Amino acid sequence: MIPSNEFEGRRQRLFNMMDPGSALIVFSGVSKVSSADETYPFEVNRNFYYLTGIDQEDSILMLINTDGEMKEFLFILPFDERKAKWYGKRLAPTEATQISGLSNVMVNSSLPAKVDAALNSNFLEYGEIRKVYLDLDREIKIADSTSTHEYQDTLKAGYPNLAFADAYPLITTLRLRKSVREIAELRSAIRSTHLGILAIWAAMKPGAKEYEMTDLFLKTVNDDSGYQGLAFPTIMASGIHGTILHYPTPRDTIKTDDLLLMDLGARCSYYCADVTRTVPVSGHFTEMQRTVYNIVFGCNKMVAAMARPGITINDLQKATVEYLSSECLAKGFIKKKEDIINYYFHGISHFIGLDTHDPYLDPLDKAYKDIPLEPGMVISDEPGLYMDDKGIGIRIEDDLLITDGGCEVLSKDIIKDPVEIEKYLGSRH
Repeated sequence: MIPSNEFEGRRQRLFNMMDPGSALIVFSGVSKVSSADETYPFEVNRNFYYLTGIDQEDSILMLINTDGEMKEFLFILPFDERKAKWYGKRLAPTEATQISGLSNVMVNSSLPAKVDAALNSNFLEYGEIRKVYLDLDREIKIADSTSTHEYQDTLKAGYPNLAFADAYPLITTLRLRKSVREIAELRSAIRSTHLGILAIWAAMKPGAKEYEMTDLFLKTVNDDSGYQGLAFPTIMASGIHGTILHYPTPRDTIKTDDLLLMDLGARCSYYCADVTRTVPVSGHFTEMQRTVYNIVFGCNKMVAAMARPGITINDLQKATVEYLSSECLAKGFIKKKEDIINYYFHGISHFIGLDTHDPYLDPLDKAYKDIPLEPGMVISDEPGLYMDDKGIGIRIEDDLLITDGGCEVLSKDIIKDPVEIEKYLGSRH
């Protein structure tokens, strides 16, 4: 669990990035409507969570940078005895302070008055404010039909002399380098993931359903993590389905000669594991499966050996394409290197953290691929080959922590060497 003083330090670093004479407002978000009167389970805005540790909807953080001093305010839902009987207890102000380190905790209905006191030129309670930062991620709803973009429009109309800026790239830049405690949370998520994978390997057999393995993974990681759930929807793909990158419908029956590709991850305090293993259901690779597997396995090791400070994800991608195309050409799987696009068509890596694909600058921006890696960054290492003409889909994915001298494979204890896999699977009986 992340302590409150770490959240305080994060807010201070963000404050130092803000212009003097500015304010920042970040929302936790609200549940999104799925249909009629049903909503999706609430997922907190990760930028808000990163700054506060508060996992409760309809909460707001406000920072003010004037006179070189940071003023901090947290707004949360008030206690409501009737709603508590329906939906459970909300955080008390003292509890919110204990989690976040924020001492000025108010009910969220007081936000408009506090904003007006800060921004209205007739009041300027905290000194002159010339700019307001908002988290303008496209998906943040702050009410049933209101986004942060629409909230910005409202503020522009009420305070036309203010400038506005997007806080999203500032916060996601801070999120790139992980602290010791963040890495500890990632290790815990990977440990739960490991337990889930072992449970699948113990239970998988011809005749079982893919979704049975998916359900078993969920139960195992929830039992271990205290019901913290999954980093992302599990991909459980047997046989030909392993050639579909994000296979969405795990309804098929697992067969004796199948490979089972499992791309999965637990989460701990919202920090995400992202691991893929591909194993033979029978316990033994066929000759063709082993040949393809060894190419992917070799590439996975090459990427881990190459990952270090100063290298970019684009550098890793270029090396991956060269490795896979050369190996497939040598084995006669392709006639020219350019044909590798038929078997490998995704990126080798992405950042990992509070989101499985931790964002940078913009959630849809690919600029992260050209950032020189630094110690404390965590990335994926996920080469694959998807040969639908052979019915073989293989991906091996690890989570790498960039260190001063290279990287640490955080998921190294989850075996992937084909000899070790066959030995382990053979010992089940």
